[in-house]
Amino acid sequence: MRDVKRRFRVNAARVTTGAVLLASAGVAVALPAGAAAAGCSVNYAVSSEWQGGFGANVSITNLGDPVTSWTLTWNYSAGQRVTEAWNTTLSQSGATVTARNVSYNGSIPTNGTTSFGFNGSWSGSNPAPTSFALNGVTCTGGTTPTTAPPTTTAPPTTPPPTGPADITVNSNTRYQTVDGFGAATPIWGGTWSTSDTQTLVGLGPNQLGLSIVRTGISPVSGEWSTQVNALRTAKSSGSGVKILASPWTAPAEWKTNNSRINGGKLRTDRYADYANHLNSYVQYMRNQGVTIDVTSVQNEPDWHPDYDSMDWSGTELRNFVRDHGTRVQNTRLMVAEAVNLNYTYTDPTLNDTTARNNIGYIGGHLYGTEASGRLRSYPLADQHNKPVWMTEWNLHAADGNGSNIWGNPANLAVWNETLDDIMRTVHRSMEANWTAYIWWYGKRYYSFIGDGEAAFGTTAGAPLKRGYAFSQYSKYVRPGYQRVALTKSTKANPLEVTAYTGGGKTTLVILNRSTSAVNNAVIQVPQGVTRAEHYLTSQNANAASQSVSVNGGQVSVNVGARSISTVVLSH
Repeated sequence: MRDVKRRFRVNAARVTTGAVLLASAGVAVALPAGAAAAGCSVNYAVSSEWQGGFGANVSITNLGDPVTSWTLTWNYSAGQRVTEAWNTTLSQSGATVTARNVSYNGSIPTNGTTSFGFNGSWSGSNPAPTSFALNGVTCTGGTTPTTAPPTTTAPPTTPPPTGPADITVNSNTRYQTVDGFGAATPIWGGTWSTSDTQTLVGLGPNQLGLSIVRTGISPVSGEWSTQVNALRTAKSSGSGVKILASPWTAPAEWKTNNSRINGGKLRTDRYADYANHLNSYVQYMRNQGVTIDVTSVQNEPDWHPDYDSMDWSGTELRNFVRDHGTRVQNTRLMVAEAVNLNYTYTDPTLNDTTARNNIGYIGGHLYGTEASGRLRSYPLADQHNKPVWMTEWNLHAADGNGSNIWGNPANLAVWNETLDDIMRTVHRSMEANWTAYIWWYGKRYYSFIGDGEAAFGTTAGAPLKRGYAFSQYSKYVRPGYQRVALTKSTKANPLEVTAYTGGGKTTLVILNRSTSAVNNAVIQVPQGVTRAEHYLTSQNANAASQSVSVNGGQVSVNVGARSISTVVLSH
């Protein structure tokens, strides 16, 4: 899909899922009839204090009719200031604090509860507020303020682990071998500079470690040279980088609609020409010093927009790779990159012995895949040992909070979308035994490095928050690593964890989407591990190194609230 079309589809999908932020302009929204009389109940708990700062958790219980969008307000009496928040959009004007819902916690049913948290600053005293208003109506169900005793200690450090483990890695039970994590070069016009490419694929400080680069195959061979330098740099600057090449359309004169755009099918008498076209691209790049590891037959065969596109059925894709797949040399073919991994576009190829033997990979995009129940293991692909790659997804619904938010590394809307949508689906893709996860453009204002577009406030080539978060996988889970089993204690239940082994290392990626930190989480390390590293990305940290050590065959880590982190264990 193209950038402008995708934004429309994503935002349109969000309108019906609680994105009706009526309170976002600061206007009080009336509760349904009867709600004011029934009231609401608020629990405000200061969970920790340190010199000059504190952390607090707030929960709202609605005692009236369901509320579809909420705003909670309160006043401070001792000059406290809020600094960062999670699970809410938080602002402060003078003593008045306003918390608003975000998309995934918008509605509160009768007798239902929603919660959020924040950090703040204080001096002298830190009394809890005693009066709250929900959507402009004072809560009549009472409040329950609780405050921790003031201390002057810093946030907790990680003590030596003791007792039973919270996370135990079982390297004897193994799942998929990871091919990598990546993003796409520009498909229509432009390319990555050498510096951009090194930032995206490199393994040094402030580099993101991508191990797959997706690029487009233009129907015009004269345009193939555009990406040569970027692809060559990726191969030489990264470690084990794979290139995936995807065509959006065949030349117009080979199609039933005689056009590059609006879909149209490849004429059957041109199947051989199209196979030779793909082969010519692969050999051209090979002569430029660029190995095309994987070549897709078609980007989104089930989507025919008013830009480069081409329609196929699953049967037609099978016939093409069965009868002409061997014409494409020095690469492995992929079928079919359908919009939502629709199996009808891949099952026919997998069920045909000759066609199946002519492909190396199954591809699909993430648009609608989760809603369709296909963000899970693909049994037929697993049966025939065909790795599944998620080759495209793009989400930037947070644009609705203002165009200039993307240049702010601590913007809450950006962080919530990154953590709850993108990082969550990376985690789920790995649990689904998929072997690759490839984002849309690597360089864009909402992506991994900024494009410098003035309206969006990013710096061209500079890593963005989303890039640092994605690097918690891409930089530390390298091609060839194998996902392994693990078990968790009750304490670790809020954490979404996957573990991998390879290169003499065991790597755990820990996603904590809860509003509470999980401190002193004990990891039972595999035998022979002598060194541990811990890197964490949160709303206010970018792949920051954390204090950690191996002690008695265990490692203890502090997993911050609303964060993603990686623990690397080595011999």
